Amino acid sequence: MALTLLGQHKPLASSAEQLTVLAQMGTCLPFEEQLRQSGLSPLRATGITVFQINVGKLCNQTCRHCHVDAGPDRTERMSRETAEQCIAALAQTDIPTVDITGGAPELSPNFRWLVEQARALNRHVMDRCNLSVLLLPSQADLATFLAAQRVEIIASLPYYRAAQTDAQRGEGIFDKSIEALQLLNNLGYGREGSGLLLNLVHNPVGAFLPPKQEAIEAQFRKELLNKHGVEFNHLYTITNMPVSRFLEFLLESGNYQGYMERLANAYNPAAASSVMCRYTLSVGWDGTLYDCDFNQMLELPVQPDAPAHIRDFDAARLHHRQITTRNHCYGCTAGAGSSCGGAVT
Repeated sequence: MALTLLGQHKPLASSAEQLTVLAQMGTCLPFEEQLRQSGLSPLRATGITVFQINVGKLCNQTCRHCHVDAGPDRTERMSRETAEQCIAALAQTDIPTVDITGGAPELSPNFRWLVEQARALNRHVMDRCNLSVLLLPSQADLATFLAAQRVEIIASLPYYRAAQTDAQRGEGIFDKSIEALQLLNNLGYGREGSGLLLNLVHNPVGAFLPPKQEAIEAQFRKELLNKHGVEFNHLYTITNMPVSRFLEFLLESGNYQGYMERLANAYNPAAASSVMCRYTLSVGWDGTLYDCDFNQMLELPVQPDAPAHIRDFDAARLHHRQITTRNHCYGCTAGAGSSCGGAVT
């Protein structure tokens, strides 16, 4: 299998190549067989409470773990027509939460329009923010905009120390992240009683599972407050998914088989029954529908008996659809589980 080197900001491998690698599980059970033995096959949606919109792959950072393979030179971005189809679909439903992601979603020309339209429909909006984007000269008013719209910020911060964060996200990113967090705190984000939610995301800087969410949250809270005066509401732990750049890291470092075995051996039926794909619908930048953002990056759309594109949105056919699964799904079902909202058990 031919994968390009990190730093060459083009797709690292086709989805078919990645899925071929992911099929190699050694002595571990394929994920679908694990589900069957758990009495969870076929895995089905339980409704839609999160409408996730991936607006594209353009980003001002190039992170080593990125499952989107996002970067400054990516051109994939959602058109206004597709954005309008998203809002039209949302308006047909009572789905309470809109989760906007990317790339750096704020760099999409339709990001603010999507926020405003979703808020006009009285939906809770979440922005998956890399923090450093808030400091770009072109985004000088972004933090104020997010606060005015009461947008919940889900901010990536791999660790509370610079060395580990910069190793994963790029030199100097930790200091920029702290500056952005202080900016958000000054606007009321993360402050008790403000109603402006600021939640952090921690993912390991290596081929191992994240620690217990409660324990690492306490460490983050102490270190960030004492050293930087930063406050936040919650910290979510997310397992690094064996997709795109992190998959390449696993292969190049000789950690692939060991990491997949670690995930498979930590499979938790309780986590599998609560995975985010059961209550999330993921819309790709081109309008294609997926069960989750990870399936989107592997080009695994919803099953054929469900609508394939947001223009054909049909809530009744999507609410209890069968979920598309492959071996990367072990990442969301290991240990306490992993989702866009952190641990699930």
